[in-house]
Amino acid sequence: MITTRSASACGQADFGWLQARYSFSFGHYFDPKLMGYASLRVLNQEVLAPGAAFQPRTYPQVDVLNIVLQGEAEYRDSEGNHIIVREGEALLLSAQPGVSYSEINPNKDRPLTRMQLWLAACPERENPRMQKIVLSEGKTAQLLASPDGTDGSLQLRQQVWIHQVELAPGEQHSMRLNGPRAYLQSIHGSLEAISGTEYQEKLGCGDGAFLQEEQLLRLTAKTATQALVIDIPV
Repeated sequence: MITTRSASACGQADFGWLQARYSFSFGHYFDPKLMGYASLRVLNQEVLAPGAAFQPRTYPQVDVLNIVLQGEAEYRDSEGNHIIVREGEALLLSAQPGVSYSEINPNKDRPLTRMQLWLAACPERENPRMQKIVLSEGKTAQLLASPDGTDGSLQLRQQVWIHQVELAPGEQHSMRLNGPRAYLQSIHGSLEAISGTEYQEKLGCGDGAFLQEEQLLRLTAKTATQALVIDIPV
């Protein structure tokens, strides 16, 4: 089954220095029916104004995946770790108890646009505190994150696989899913999603979709499309 979550139905925020869209309950936006999806706890698209910053904050036991779509971001933690992530790159923070993290848009002229995902992390696993990957240009599908760092992907502390899919108008891509649940997120573009059981839904820019009890997902781009497929077996 495929159930869409339209961008217009998501939580919205506009604080001047920050504009955001929240797929699940986050901050001031609360919906008791949308507290996440299995181990996927947060899925936000946020735009930070030039020079804006999030003050240092702590996270629960999660892995934080930031995908920079425009501009650049600077990250620091209270243990002295520091990294710059630019457009076309992704960063995975293995959040630690008692450690605070800050995020800054160091560019004074250009906004920072990024996707942010929080994934519940297994506390017994120890991964590098900060991992970075370059998103492949012109590649139909790329594994961004996985439990074991397969194919150079970021290594998660959870049984989740995150794929980025880029399709030209009319192009198709099929992929097998590892378990009974997945989440599809259109970053930009319009596409058609068809499951192995022939459920079919159309997604526009910013729309998402819950997938349940499906083993195969087929995507067809109506326009140039960038999307995430978050494969959540448990």
